Amino acid sequence: MAVILMWVLLQGAGWVLVYLPHVPEGFDFADGPAPGGHPAVLDALYISLVSLSTLGFGDVVATEPLLRILPPLQVLTGFALLTAALTWFIEVQPPLAKREAVAFRLYRLHAANYAEHIDAVEEPVAAQVLDGLSEQLTAVSLDLSHHSETYYFHEDEAQLSLARQLPYALSLRDAASASSSAAVRLGAVQLSAALDELASALASRHSDEKDVRAVFDAYAADHRRRPR
Repeated sequence: MAVILMWVLLQGAGWVLVYLPHVPEGFDFADGPAPGGHPAVLDALYISLVSLSTLGFGDVVATEPLLRILPPLQVLTGFALLTAALTWFIEVQPPLAKREAVAFRLYRLHAANYAEHIDAVEEPVAAQVLDGLSEQLTAVSLDLSHHSETYYFHEDEAQLSLARQLPYALSLRDAASASSSAAVRLGAVQLSAALDELASALASRHSDEKDVRAVFDAYAADHRRRPR
């Protein structure tokens, strides 16, 4: 939000500097406050914001040839700014939802003490759980690569915080690696690879940490979450 607001302020202020030398002589004002009755910078700011927001009230019309070209150009930049902001809002939500989904899944598995009883679970079911978790973690890794800004979003609820729940995935990996089932051990290999990929995606912000667990602990500390 701060970045988008800064874009708007810079656009608005920049175009004020373009219009200011031509106010009021370069514009035809409709009935209302007489031109020159208040600071020219306010008129320039009004023209800039109306054009930037694409409102185009039509109460101020440029009369100089060059000025007749500039407001439409600013309208295009304002439309591009609005489109970029809305597109970003739309694109950033799915990665955050995926992250919350995998965090909640780990929370439920932890609540059920799944790692401690993994050998008691039917082999196909346990393998499917591990494979599904690996796929979700891989998706989170890709999202962090493509939408790196999502790293800085913090979840207030502990059960939806990946930073809080992620260490339990290491417990699942370790328990599955020690399983007597070959299918479960294979799932542990897949899960381990997914965790390594995620740690690699996070390590760019914690370059001092090399161990996967240390990276996850640093991630939790950065998000003000203690690993369970």
